[in-house]
Amino acid sequence: MDKTEGSNEKGASRVGLVMQAIGARIAGRSLASGARLPSIRSLAESLGVSKSTVVEAYDRLAAEGVIQARRGSGFYVAGHAPPFSPADLGPRLERAVDPFWVSRQSLDAGAGALKPGCGWLPADWMPQDALRRGLRLLSRAADATLADYGSPLGLAPLRQVLARRLAVHGIEAAPDQIMLTESGTQALDLVCSLLVEPGDTVLVDDPCYFNFHALLRAHRVRIVGVPYTASGPDMAALEQVLAQHRPRLYVTNSALHNPTGATLSPLVAHRVLKLADQFGLTIVEDDIFADFEPEPSPRLSAFDGLQRVVQIGSFSKSLSASVRCGYIAARPDWIESLIDLKIAASFGTGRLAAELVLSVLTDGSYRKHMDGLRVRLARAMGETSARLQALGIRPWIEPRGGMFLWCELPEGQDASVIARQLLSEGIVLAPGNVYSLSQTADRFMRFNVAQSADPRLYSALRHAMANGAHGGRATAE
Repeated sequence: MDKTEGSNEKGASRVGLVMQAIGARIAGRSLASGARLPSIRSLAESLGVSKSTVVEAYDRLAAEGVIQARRGSGFYVAGHAPPFSPADLGPRLERAVDPFWVSRQSLDAGAGALKPGCGWLPADWMPQDALRRGLRLLSRAADATLADYGSPLGLAPLRQVLARRLAVHGIEAAPDQIMLTESGTQALDLVCSLLVEPGDTVLVDDPCYFNFHALLRAHRVRIVGVPYTASGPDMAALEQVLAQHRPRLYVTNSALHNPTGATLSPLVAHRVLKLADQFGLTIVEDDIFADFEPEPSPRLSAFDGLQRVVQIGSFSKSLSASVRCGYIAARPDWIESLIDLKIAASFGTGRLAAELVLSVLTDGSYRKHMDGLRVRLARAMGETSARLQALGIRPWIEPRGGMFLWCELPEGQDASVIARQLLSEGIVLAPGNVYSLSQTADRFMRFNVAQSADPRLYSALRHAMANGAHGGRATAE
């Protein structure tokens, strides 16, 4: 390659970056239909490129019909903005390993596929007998239970049970401070609709559950990350991020953090709440894995008394992903506003799902199921950890419980490359960078220990890493 060719390639890449930047602003509606684009000079200065690069980018966007040139006036967004896609925002990941793709592959995988990268338990690990018994009882329920809308706040007896369950973790929430939702994801969606506006800044852990990224992008907010440690967020980094970015919201897990499996320490919890008070930060505590803990650990919502902290959860991971039932626990004035938002979004609450969850929670079968499940997961955790370490794949920490191992691959390995390679063998993995906002987890991978028993997984990993060690990315591409 001669010098001229290399220069042209760099210039072309700069033009592409400018086009991507403008496209992201249009997709995110920060540049609406008919809006005037920044001047060539100002955009060149803000992006650190030459004016000729901006001119070429604008010319190409105009040729594609994305923008229009008006003589003597500048460039404007053309026509109507394209339909919004969350995938258009944030860093452009390779489609084969981005969060949406990982979710789709896990959900659509056939019966013969291995899914160590998915986020749920195998169907035969769930309390099927209890669910069938509950369904039989529901079949004899009153006509209104089978046919009517549920109240927006949700089934009162289930909210009473949830209030007692929250009290086990030191969280004082009256039943009317709890609103049922269709899922934990809907719970977070409603809370975001209440507490943030497009353009606000929201804080997440780095790494964090990848669907937090997807949902927050759908709300058109700016996402910033804080490094996560074995005892909670890095406190020095958290204070710096709060001072610099002034986020409105912080979305996190306190117990059995996804994907790392870490648990928040009491000391860090108190320091987080002190900073939240200092900087006016509201915290959403996703507690979906609460029942997987061997014993309760600190909760931000318990220390805070549901003043600055909102707790959300569901039974998708522990009972059934097919029975969609979640909840929000929050201060009374926020619950009132959330009820209105819920009516606008889904009108009422699915009564059948709530009745089924109540049945399983109160007949004694759920407690027995979780007691056995924790033992089974602890055994799977030890076996999976040992088999991975035999390949040189090291767990970041030893979690107190749950289903996830956050693991570091040997030096020179790339988790995304391995994930693409194993997909062709019917194995769906979850590489680290789908969880990392900063894209600094390329050597990490999350393993679901309940989905990692098949020997084919370890044979395929060994083969892929051997190929990667000899050929790097080229062998997978």
